[in-house]
Amino acid sequence: MLTGVALFLLAFAAGYGLARTRPCRDALPQGRRSDEATFTTLHIAALAAPALRAGLGRDSARKAVRHLRTLLGTHAVAITSAEAVLAWDGLADGPREGPREGPREGPREGPREGPREGPREGPREGDVLAHARATLAAGRAQVFPGEPYAAVVVPLTVDGAVVGTLAAHDDEVSAALVRTVTEVGRWVSGQLELADLDASRQRALEAEMRALRAQISPHFIYNALTTIASFVRTNPRRARELLLDFADFARYALRRANDFTTLADELTCVDRYLLLERARFGDKLRFTVQVAPEVLPVPVPFLCLQPLVENAIKHGMRGDGGAAGEVRVVVRDAGPEAHITVEDDGAGMDPECARRMLDDEPGREGGGIGLANVDLRMRQIYGDGYGLVVETALGAGTKVRLRVPKTQLGS
Repeated sequence: MLTGVALFLLAFAAGYGLARTRPCRDALPQGRRSDEATFTTLHIAALAAPALRAGLGRDSARKAVRHLRTLLGTHAVAITSAEAVLAWDGLADGPREGPREGPREGPREGPREGPREGPREGPREGDVLAHARATLAAGRAQVFPGEPYAAVVVPLTVDGAVVGTLAAHDDEVSAALVRTVTEVGRWVSGQLELADLDASRQRALEAEMRALRAQISPHFIYNALTTIASFVRTNPRRARELLLDFADFARYALRRANDFTTLADELTCVDRYLLLERARFGDKLRFTVQVAPEVLPVPVPFLCLQPLVENAIKHGMRGDGGAAGEVRVVVRDAGPEAHITVEDDGAGMDPECARRMLDDEPGREGGGIGLANVDLRMRQIYGDGYGLVVETALGAGTKVRLRVPKTQLGS
């Protein structure tokens, strides 16, 4: 979204550029001219912003540069990095290649007669890059007079570092043009800052997913393999089935995952996990899974259910003397949402302890991924209203409730 300051700066730029390219606007009343400039500013910004939000690269620069030239109203606009011209618009659609030729010998033959016919050649690529490097070194706007075009070049910054330049080429440079290019450059820098923030957020999510997979309980893996080994001699067929279940669970839990999966896939992972735990605990562990078929295709965050089931088993099997425990997973269709509950009939806990568990730093609960990690991800993805709800009391078991919108965010 555009802030009030950015809107004013872009409106100034659009007014300047459009006034130079559309003189017929002077016939309009002042109020209508102002409204048209504001509308045009927003429209052009809306066209250029998505490309700039992808960061500074050849493809994004190429998509944005023609909109920036429309905004500035100059003969040509270039976007560069420190090493290359990323995109160019105007003046025969590109700077000329090769070194600058030497000065012409002798005087020009007579005055220029009328406008030139056909597209005029722009500056040479070497000159454009030289201007960009001088601007990068200075860290501020630079004006370069020249023939046949002068240039205003401003730095583009991300997090205080100069990453490229925006250059406007025109017949002559005025103070108004310098101000305009400077302010448009600041707006472009703002969009690149947002792109960098998006990229940082994506890197953080990817790191979180790697940490998520790393937090799969080592005790569960050890216990599962030990259980499988115990069947190798006494019941080889059972050992083979459990080994395949473990392989399916590991393939899902340790894969290079996207942010989302389907509820059906998540429940399959839970099913494999429960089979392995049942082999370990035998008849002491009872579990039931009830699912409304219509919610199976619902997109859900990757590994959002298995940690809840793991927590239920961990606390549900802590009865006196290792008494039997039951885990119930229920998934209901609730209109625009899927409602999920994971409940155990174990010893329960003090509600204050449950609150601290959710407030704890993810990964510090000591039993795998943990409730805090799932709670944090749900709030980050859907908002605070979609965090986990834990109902528990000493001696009364624990119920964890989870709500998931049926439509994936952003779809």
